[in-house]
Amino acid sequence: AKPRPPHAAEATHHLPPRHLSPGRLASPPTFSTTPLPLPVSTRPQPIRAVAPGTQLATRQLARPSYVVGAMAGSRRDADRKEKAPPAAPPQQQPGREEEREWVPWIVPVFVAANVALFAVAMYANNCPAHARGRRKCVGAGFLRRFAFQPLSQNPLLGPSSATLQKLGALVWDKVVHEHQGWRLVTCIWLHAGVVHLLANMLSLVLVGLRLEQQFGFVRVGVIYLVSGVGGSVMSSLFIRDNISVGASGALFGLLGAMLSELFTNWTIYTNKAAALVTLLFVIAVNLAIGILPHVDNFAHIGGFLTGFLLGFVLLMRPHYGWAQRYVLPSSVKDVGRKFLAYQWALLAVASVLVVVGLAVGMAMLFRGVNGNEHCQWCHYLSCVPTARWSCGK
Repeated sequence: AKPRPPHAAEATHHLPPRHLSPGRLASPPTFSTTPLPLPVSTRPQPIRAVAPGTQLATRQLARPSYVVGAMAGSRRDADRKEKAPPAAPPQQQPGREEEREWVPWIVPVFVAANVALFAVAMYANNCPAHARGRRKCVGAGFLRRFAFQPLSQNPLLGPSSATLQKLGALVWDKVVHEHQGWRLVTCIWLHAGVVHLLANMLSLVLVGLRLEQQFGFVRVGVIYLVSGVGGSVMSSLFIRDNISVGASGALFGLLGAMLSELFTNWTIYTNKAAALVTLLFVIAVNLAIGILPHVDNFAHIGGFLTGFLLGFVLLMRPHYGWAQRYVLPSSVKDVGRKFLAYQWALLAVASVLVVVGLAVGMAMLFRGVNGNEHCQWCHYLSCVPTARWSCGK
C-alpha cells in the first residue's frame, strides 16, 4: 500500500521488530529439538504526526557576525541579543494525545523467571545421584548437581521427564483425575532443556519487547499468560499419553495478537500488504514445525487462537483521521469518532469468542472429553508420520 501523505507534518516511523517462534515440546521418554527459523521483520510502520513548529523549537541560532556600519548595530547590542533567553517552545495543543513509549520490564521479568525455574529444575533433577550403569550425566565433572541427563534420554540438555512432571509439567491424567488444574499454568514456565529454553527466550525478547514498548506491560502480560493457558487447554484435550512443557503457546499468542492488531488498526499503517504476507509466512512456518514428532503443536494452535482474539480486544488504536486531527487544515473539523465501527464490532465478537472458547474448553477438559474422538483427523495437526519417524500414541 502506498504511504499516506502526513498533511504538512513530518512522519516518524518505528523500526519493525524481528519475529521468531520456536516449537513447544511435548515430552515422551525423549525430546527432540525444534528447528530455529530465521527472524523476519514483519512489523508495519505506524504513522505518527508531528505538529508544525516542534522541530524548529530545538534549532540553535548561529553566533551573529558583526558588520561595520549603522545597519549592523553596535557590538553591545549584538551581545545583548546573543544573551537573550531563547524563545519558549510552542505549547502542546489542548487535548492532544501523544503516542506513549513504554519502558519494557515485564518481558525481562518473564525471561528471568524462566531461567530461574530451569535452574531450579536442574537442581532438583540431580542427575549424578540417579545415574546408573554406563549412562553418564552430561557435564557432571564441572556442573555436578546441575549436570544434564544423558543425551540418550534428553538430547536438549535438560532434566528428566520425571523431574519435569514433579515440578508441574502438563499431564492429562493428573489434571483431570487428580484435579491439578494448576498445571495448566505451571507448564508454561518449565522447559525441556537448554536448547529449548534459549530458543523460546530469544523469541520472547524479539517479539515481546517491541509489543510492550508500544502497548504496555498490562496488555502484553495478559495476552502472554492467557494465551499460555489457552494453549495448555487445547493440548490437554488432544494429548493424553505425553507430558508437555514450554512457553511457546504463550509466544504464539503474541504472534496471533500481532496479526489481529494489524487488522484492527489497518488505517494507521503503511506497507500493509507486505507486512501481512510476511507475518503470515512466519506464522505458517512455525506452525509447520509443529508437525514434527515430540512437538506439541496443539499448544501452538491454542495459544495462537487465544492471542489472535485478545489482540482485537486489547490492542485497538485510534484510526488514522483521529491521530492526524491536529495537523489537518483548519477547514477540516469533523474527523469522526476515535474508533471506527468495525473496530468495535471486532472487539465485541472477539470478546465473546475468547470467553466462550476458554470456558467450553475447560469444561470439556475437566469432564474428561477426548478431542480426538470428535475430530478423527486432528492428530495430524501435531504430528505427520513419515518414512523417517513415527508419531506413536
